[in-house]
Amino acid sequence: MRYIFFTLLFAGLLSFSPQADPIRLHAESLSLVPKEFYIAKVIDQRSDRGPIARLALNLNQPPLPVDLEGGLIGSFQSFINQNLKQNKALRPIGLNVRECKVIETASGNRVNGQLAFDVDFELLGKDDNGTETHTHLMDYRGGTKYIRPLGQTAVIESSIRQTLVAALRRFNEYMNRESNQNEKLAKTLRVNFIDDTRITDDDTVLYNPVRKLTWADFKAEPRKGSHYAAEVFTSFSYEGKSSVKDGIISLNLAAKAYMLKTSSWGRADARNAYSLNHEQRHFDITKIIVERFKRKLVADSLTLEDYNSIAQYKFIESFRELNKMQTQYDDETNHSINQAAQERWNQKIDAELRSLGVIR
Repeated sequence: MRYIFFTLLFAGLLSFSPQADPIRLHAESLSLVPKEFYIAKVIDQRSDRGPIARLALNLNQPPLPVDLEGGLIGSFQSFINQNLKQNKALRPIGLNVRECKVIETASGNRVNGQLAFDVDFELLGKDDNGTETHTHLMDYRGGTKYIRPLGQTAVIESSIRQTLVAALRRFNEYMNRESNQNEKLAKTLRVNFIDDTRITDDDTVLYNPVRKLTWADFKAEPRKGSHYAAEVFTSFSYEGKSSVKDGIISLNLAAKAYMLKTSSWGRADARNAYSLNHEQRHFDITKIIVERFKRKLVADSLTLEDYNSIAQYKFIESFRELNKMQTQYDDETNHSINQAAQERWNQKIDAELRSLGVIR
């Protein structure tokens, strides 16, 4: 009999444990129809991923933990899928929930409640390795305060639902406004190159096929200890800016091959046409590398997410290519001493300049 009595007493204690049904978001006919996105994923990024609410449901008892039906991710995703038109041909968006918390305190027969709501929206994509990428777009912070009678809880569900809908509305407005002018949302990339071929009188000589080098351009003093007859300093650079219109990024770049007069020199006894041609060919090689670089930066070789870094990497590769070709040229011609090799390089350089459209 003691055993039976103990069992009944334990069952009686369990029957007095307070419980609460999970919060179920009601269906709502939404008037907004996204034309630029769909919510592909809801992501729970809360620091505390337990039940979203602590509700005052009974007098003289502490607030009870209550969660959304199906959990936060399941509840939000289900509500969005059922009530928001989801066109998967549009941009996939991730909804990150950083905070969604309801706290209540009871005072007599009235309950004071507060909802804190913090989310952000990000564009989802994939990189060349198939890894998912996340591009932050917009933050939304909302919430509400309410007072309710102790036995009436409908305001809890409506507060959560209406705040979620408000966030979706705000993001829809953002996308309608930004889709054609925000670089993060661009769908296409175009690359436009402008050659800087100005003829000036300053220290820098910009490459122009009609403006050949002269010995007057070699203004530096011959380098002490050097056994070379002359030395020309050439290099190349690029700069540019981007703009967005109608969802298209236009990457406008200016490229230039140049020679620095105050870093280039020629000994007096070597200032002849043959030696000058050798130095001019160094300049021609720099122009060839610039043209090759331009052809590496076609739109298909760049990504919308990281075109700037890719362009810089290709520039570094081209700079290495320049040094390699210049070294090969000097080694094979023995710094112009090997006249037969020099003539072969003259023809090789001219042929590539023609193929690249630099000369006719």
